[in-house]
Amino acid sequence: MLPPEDDEGFTVPEQLPLYQKGREIYSLTKKIAGLIEEEDEVLSSLKECMLFDASLLTVKVAGAEAADLYDLRMENATFIRKAALDLLSHCTSLEMFGYRDTHYLPLLREALEEYRFLFIDWVQGFDPWNYVNDRWGLFNPPGVQAQDPDDDSF
Repeated sequence: MLPPEDDEGFTVPEQLPLYQKGREIYSLTKKIAGLIEEEDEVLSSLKECMLFDASLLTVKVAGAEAADLYDLRMENATFIRKAALDLLSHCTSLEMFGYRDTHYLPLLREALEEYRFLFIDWVQGFDPWNYVNDRWGLFNPPGVQAQDPDDDSF
């Protein structure tokens, strides 16, 4: 299935299932974080981290769709993966540091698992032949090597 496009042929991130699930996760995270008492410094710090990580699940999808190039899409995908894994870790941290409303955390974990499957499908849709060579060698498509290290361009 092709991603939804606007009149000019550009993908509309807001219409992607991955983006929509990311918004759902942000909303759920915001509600869970809203139950944290401000007086608890540790939990308040976790709250900020959770909201930041949850926001990346949509922001980086939009960035990847705007970039279109394989290497830039993979770079954004890396940030998304890290943010999702960090959100899962934050759930455990909340439990460890005395968060009262732990019965909501399975909802977030389940939503992140659904997001993971959407993420896998989304990444598999990247065009590996629409790329600029990543001279650092990290985000090149399979089989593409980093440029000669003597090349003066960064």
